[in-house]
Amino acid sequence: MTPALITETKPEDWTYVSEGGVTIVFLYRGPHNVQFSDHVLRLRKVAHGLSDSTLLGTNTEQPDDPMIAFQENIISKLVPSEFLPSLTVVVLDEVWLRSLVVLRDGDRPSKRRQTDQIDIRRKKGVLATDLIGGTPIAIEIKPKWGFLPTECHLSPESVTLKTTTCRFCMHTSFRMEQGGIGTTYCPLDLFSRDEPRVRKALGALWAGWYESGGSLNNLRLFVEGRMAKPDDDHSMQLLAHFFTTDESTDIQNLRESFTSALAQALLDSPILPLLSTLQRTLDILDVEGLSKLYTQTSSSSSCDGLGSSVPDPSMEEWKDFVEVYQSDHHSLDDTVPSPGHLRYYLMAYLLSATFKDCSIIIRPKSAHVGSFDATIIDMDIKSMDRLWKWEKLDREIVEHYENSGSQRRCIDSQRVRQAVCTQLSKWR
Repeated sequence: MTPALITETKPEDWTYVSEGGVTIVFLYRGPHNVQFSDHVLRLRKVAHGLSDSTLLGTNTEQPDDPMIAFQENIISKLVPSEFLPSLTVVVLDEVWLRSLVVLRDGDRPSKRRQTDQIDIRRKKGVLATDLIGGTPIAIEIKPKWGFLPTECHLSPESVTLKTTTCRFCMHTSFRMEQGGIGTTYCPLDLFSRDEPRVRKALGALWAGWYESGGSLNNLRLFVEGRMAKPDDDHSMQLLAHFFTTDESTDIQNLRESFTSALAQALLDSPILPLLSTLQRTLDILDVEGLSKLYTQTSSSSSCDGLGSSVPDPSMEEWKDFVEVYQSDHHSLDDTVPSPGHLRYYLMAYLLSATFKDCSIIIRPKSAHVGSFDATIIDMDIKSMDRLWKWEKLDREIVEHYENSGSQRRCIDSQRVRQAVCTQLSKWR
């Protein structure tokens, strides 16, 4: 299939939707076009003053965005296709991209504009299924980490904290100390499969969205294809029209209606249990155990950071990894990991990070509250050079939490169920 050409559209046909740390998303709003209608454009970003040196050659063919091959060859082997968006290649044009920046950069959050920009040197981008347009509302939830680590690879200093308080809640405390916005949301409530806890998590997400003016990225609401903000009366009226019976914009009533509708949708969907299982089985050592194994195995200087001397996997290696994960993973002795399996564990941790950082888009199947569809998005490949940064951040978060005096208790329902089953088996 011939790739679509972005120059078949005008920059003004595209409106800003949202962005993350790596990509920025625009929604097609132009005249009907077979290739572009009902699609969004996902563009890579780059820090100000930087550009990917591999892309500088203007006469060489650039590869497709790796997100496409990664989903097609790796993610689709682990996640059923009905929960994934379609991804196709679009050929970009630098002049066109410059015009888009002029038109839409002002729509971006100021903090994002200060940090990075669209990478105008890219020759290829991604067209993805439009999951927010063509529907009265869409909800994006970034669940984050859905499990507590096992004890066997944790240090004496961290074991009690890490098996009592989840990573997200500790990280929230850390960010608040640095001036960030707080939230009472705990991912383990959302992943619990227990309706009162799921409702509690959704209520906390709503409160964080409302109190932060829509700036916290764990919950985003879209109405008529545009990001909604709590101070926008039109957005709130549309949300009330969809979620409530009396169309009241009373914030407490709207919050309760929202949590009720979404709780049932999530309880009916297999997506959260799937994400939790993938996260915990891929991150079986915790970054501490991974670091110990790397130190024991690496021939590099001991001052090298975790993964710093390890090349990124090729797509063929990722394919081989998935085969091993699906066939032989449970035969590995994770309590005493073999140095010969170091690269497997490094790749597993990277893939776990992909599932920890993804988002879920929830949209109604009809114009009224009832049944919903859920799709997993934002599943980028993570790079080995991120590992040492994550290890450093992990230490900082745990040290801060230990010194903060906080004692939040997070309950991992799956671990509780496993412990009960283990105890029962001992009595048989």
